[in-house]
Amino acid sequence: MSAPRSTTPWPLVALFTAGYLAPYLLPTTVGRLDSGLPLSATQAGAVGSALLLSSAAAGFLLASRVDRVGPRLLARIGLVLAVLGYGGAALTHTVPAVISGVLAGGFGSGTATAVAATGIAAQPDPHRTTTFGLLGVSALAGAVYLTVPHLGPGHGQPLAAIALTALAVWPLTARLPASTAPRRTRHQPKSPLPHLRAGLLLALTLPCWSLAQNSLWGVSGRIGLDQAHLTEATVGAVFAIALGAGLLGVIGAGALGPRLGRALPIGAGTALIAACIALSASATDLTTFATGEIAWNTLYPIVLSYVIGLAASLDPRGRWAVLVGSASSLGTAAGPLAGSLLSAQAGFGTMGLVLAAGLLLIAAPMTAVALGAGRRPLPVVEIPVEAPSYDKATAA
Repeated sequence: MSAPRSTTPWPLVALFTAGYLAPYLLPTTVGRLDSGLPLSATQAGAVGSALLLSSAAAGFLLASRVDRVGPRLLARIGLVLAVLGYGGAALTHTVPAVISGVLAGGFGSGTATAVAATGIAAQPDPHRTTTFGLLGVSALAGAVYLTVPHLGPGHGQPLAAIALTALAVWPLTARLPASTAPRRTRHQPKSPLPHLRAGLLLALTLPCWSLAQNSLWGVSGRIGLDQAHLTEATVGAVFAIALGAGLLGVIGAGALGPRLGRALPIGAGTALIAACIALSASATDLTTFATGEIAWNTLYPIVLSYVIGLAASLDPRGRWAVLVGSASSLGTAAGPLAGSLLSAQAGFGTMGLVLAAGLLLIAAPMTAVALGAGRRPLPVVEIPVEAPSYDKATAA
């Protein structure tokens, strides 16, 4: 699945976009679940967490199997599950059927992300390809946030958008290889995971990083509606502008590439994100809410692109990229429920302070991994990008 340095692997970028779209749309998905179905805000958050947990399970299951099963087949399986799962959930108003569809769709999203992450890690410049993917998912999610409020009430619109995106990406899977697994002799041992200590440390810290991001992201819609007293259209416009700012951030990160190394963007970026989360969670008016959300969404994809690039640099076969991404998705999965519970018990402002403190604590070990990786040569980045999270996400 490698490509010449001058060639952008668009099938991988599209697959990354399809896999990450569900986490990016989590605020509107969760918000519309409890308004369009007989679910409380906490129950809707739990459904959102189940979606992302299913996505993470796919990543863990498939981390070492993409090469063996084949990228093309796995990508198609993932996209079919996404189309049927999200599409079915969008068309029904029965809660058990919606939950089943969301779980199937989440597994499909995770499968698509696993294939994309494995292929991106094998690229000559994984950071550049990741940046293109983040640009794609940010732009698409922004368009959905601008459109959905004008399509009427109900839970189906954001789910249908994810299903249609997966359907649109399907034709590009023909350009993925049927198999990338090298032939091994009968007695040839499997290649062990390189940089085990660094990979494990990154895999242990990323769930906490993602938990903080997605705890806020999962309740951001509620902060805007209930605490800042904004309309759904205004909140959607803020999210769209924020994701647009994220596009500019990702372009800037791609242009800078390795010039700043990885430690500074990851460490300092995480500290700045902590401040943005505290600000956004305390918002009681449009100005504060928009400032916090826009600043956070600008920084999030920048740091995420460096984190994904860091994981990819630990193993050219992409196993750490998938495992770290799936570990991150565990935090992402717990985010909506954690955010709902924290905000219900302590209020949005206290929730933001708790999440910010947690981010500051894990910034140190993440920076340490990046410093260790910095002793190895960084690829030269050409920009010229696969988005938040969930990690926003994962998003994944």
